[in-house]
Amino acid sequence: MRLWPALALSLAAMGASANDYPTSGRVEFVLECMQRNAGKQEFVYKCACVIDQIAQKYSYDDFVEAATAARYQSLGGERGGLFRDPPQTRELAKRFMQVQGEAMKRCDVPR
Repeated sequence: MRLWPALALSLAAMGASANDYPTSGRVEFVLECMQRNAGKQEFVYKCACVIDQIAQKYSYDDFVEAATAARYQSLGGERGGLFRDPPQTRELAKRFMQVQGEAMKRCDVPR
């Protein structure tokens, strides 16, 4: 009987490390998503669903990099060129927008 708790703990640890996002990162994403949707309470769950879907595709570090690239694609000026110009960065942003769009569709969050 003592094996079950140990097995459960090790399985939980394995699952957590697969897409371990800090709570603050998830909360920031959900709050921003809710704000884009008039702050309605129903979006707590829908936006949490979106970040859960994204977490299945990206490690947290990769998520931060891709989301940043996507966010600043339209940033003007010389500094914005860092996000707009390199083909690799444009592709990273494009892929993230696709993943996020699919997640929003699955979770019933309007674009």
